[in-house]
Amino acid sequence: MNSPKCGLRLSSVLFGLMSLGQLWRLIAQPQLQLDGAPVPTWPSAIAFILLLVLCLWLWRLSNRTN
Repeated sequence: MNSPKCGLRLSSVLFGLMSLGQLWRLIAQPQLQLDGAPVPTWPSAIAFILLLVLCLWLWRLSNRTN
């Protein structure tokens, strides 16, 4: 239970869940405001791609560790 493989897989799953949250924001496009100004959704597209890449990278890395 204290192996690097378990930690990498857990991190991968967490990054995957966060990427799904960003994808949901892109699809649903809720109207968010910060100090009265609308928050654009394009940063969510960048965050989705980045989090998905991290998720896949860590998952593949966990398959290589013993």
